[in-house]
Amino acid sequence: MKNHTTFQIGGPADFVVIPENQKQISHLIACLPNTDFFVIGNGSNLLVSDKGIRGVVIKINNNMNKITQNNNTLICQSGALLSRIASFALKCGLGGFEFAAGIPGTLGGAVVMNAGAYGREIKDVVVQTQYIDFCGNIRQVTQHDFGYRTSIFSDIKAIITECTLSLHQKNKDEIKAEMLKLAQQRRSKQPLEYCSAGSIFKRPQGSYAGKLIEDAGLKGYRIGGAVVSDKHCGFILNDDNASFDDVMSLIKHVQSEVYKKFGVHLDTEVKICGL
Repeated sequence: MKNHTTFQIGGPADFVVIPENQKQISHLIACLPNTDFFVIGNGSNLLVSDKGIRGVVIKINNNMNKITQNNNTLICQSGALLSRIASFALKCGLGGFEFAAGIPGTLGGAVVMNAGAYGREIKDVVVQTQYIDFCGNIRQVTQHDFGYRTSIFSDIKAIITECTLSLHQKNKDEIKAEMLKLAQQRRSKQPLEYCSAGSIFKRPQGSYAGKLIEDAGLKGYRIGGAVVSDKHCGFILNDDNASFDDVMSLIKHVQSEVYKKFGVHLDTEVKICGL
């Protein structure tokens, strides 16, 4: 699985299937009843055990990435990268998706966790989602129960296949300028040149995980090949062929030290798989 995640950590899956359409997904589910399915997109928010993942991994990324415009809405397949959707919206003169241009994931994964940046979240633009349940039925939902880094899909077994985004008309130069500004901020504050899963911890109420970790004296703290980023302490980096155990040990150490010093428990944002 290390070849399917941005962390580049993880042992083998029993099977990895890359479907090209909804029909293939439904057929797969029908042919394999009572099978454990695990759905991934770009693998940008995953930490996979070195033991790998049992069952069938269904990977949906550029194999299902079609985007079409209908007035002020975009109908996007779930495997479309957020950066690609943002570029498509720019070409259409549609604003409202600039915040997501630098998030390294697919739309499906972003909807599951209500991904966000710079004060905006996926919940602000998604109006309808189509998905396949684990019985192979195609369903739609307009009430997503979005919360901070969560949605209805955090609790149900489903494979998101398509989303409708509601955007608004905006000057293309203004859209481009906003995207460039946010990209510069991201490059200046985040260690984009290293393998990571992005922000490891959720933002605690009233503070920021990165600041608490830095104030706890953990900047640059290392266990094996895993290290707390010097540039942004909310990131743990795979700096030297880190193992799953290296990262988990570092996560637990950071949580322990921050709690000891500030009485704040840091919940993980990264999805941990294969335990």
